[in-house]
Amino acid sequence: MTEPTTTPGRRTDALHAVRGTTPAPGTPHGGTPGGFAGAVACEWTKLWSVRAPYLCLLAGLAITGVFTFYYASIARINDHPVEPVGNAVASSAVLAQFAVVILATVAVTSEYATGSVRASLLWVPRRHRVQAAKALVVAVVSFAAGVVYAVVGTAVAWGAFDGGASFDAGTTLRQALSVGLYLALVAALAVGTAFATRHPAGALSILVTLLWGLPSVLLGVGGPDLAAVNDYLPHGAGDHFMRSGVEAPYAPVAATLIVVAWAGVAHLAGLYVLRGRDA
Repeated sequence: MTEPTTTPGRRTDALHAVRGTTPAPGTPHGGTPGGFAGAVACEWTKLWSVRAPYLCLLAGLAITGVFTFYYASIARINDHPVEPVGNAVASSAVLAQFAVVILATVAVTSEYATGSVRASLLWVPRRHRVQAAKALVVAVVSFAAGVVYAVVGTAVAWGAFDGGASFDAGTTLRQALSVGLYLALVAALAVGTAFATRHPAGALSILVTLLWGLPSVLLGVGGPDLAAVNDYLPHGAGDHFMRSGVEAPYAPVAATLIVVAWAGVAHLAGLYVLRGRDA
């Protein structure tokens, strides 16, 4: 990660927030409540104190713009049937998701690489609170990023479709929120995986395999049985509740719960390692 850009005052505020203490009289920075709220405030400050999140989010926006333009252009050139314009954005998530995967992974593994995780666990001795706060902050940021990606991608795709897509405000809004929800769950999945592996290469290897490599193999080899297996992987299920007007083997709610289950398993695995091993 790049060199932190926080000021001493912001670092002091974050430290007092997680400890639940108040600075000495005469200091310019007041105390804030501790507990989980303090841990969240600390993780928020740490996330935005480096350049990596900004670069990841900008990369995700660029990927969404390029992919949605490509998707809509191919559909127009090949005279595909008219479909909701939001499907272009939903399809772009297969690549845009790695922007939040890298963001979430680096947010965890950089602390192990620099040894600053010891300070985090010293300030917040309840380890489950550290992991939950980090997962919440990264998930909220990823949700907001996903909605922005969807809005921008919809605008790009609408022009590229050139009449080859339909627009319904309710459907488009639902798909934008679905993309945000999917990226938030993927970010939480990445946080749990990063805590379990403690190393960026290990975490990214698992996540790339799970979110892209394995689905590509299952769908590339072909066959209904292998495609059915993909339906229960994170992106396979996520694609079913992000896309509209396509046949799915289960309801959108069930698809959402499948991705939630994957994120939950990763979170529990990360918590098991975090509690069982020294920093």
